[in-house]
Amino acid sequence: MDVLAPIEIRIPKENNDMARLREHAEWVRSRLADDTGAATAEYAIATMAAVGFAGLLVAIMRSDEVRGILTDLIRRALTVNG
Repeated sequence: MDVLAPIEIRIPKENNDMARLREHAEWVRSRLADDTGAATAEYAIATMAAVGFAGLLVAIMRSDEVRGILTDLIRRALTVNG
């Protein structure tokens, strides 16, 4: 046998099962490449984070200590020393 002899490659004819498999693979590829709705999900996550942060700020602002500090700060800012 000659090592450099061409190799015959037999490719089977495409049958119905192979055609369906190709179509399904193409459909899966197209669905994975589609990023429709990704921006909406990102906005939803950012909105939920903002709501959580706002809730935390409300809880902090309701404390008497923080309220006193802010009231004192505003009072000093509005007081004119003359």
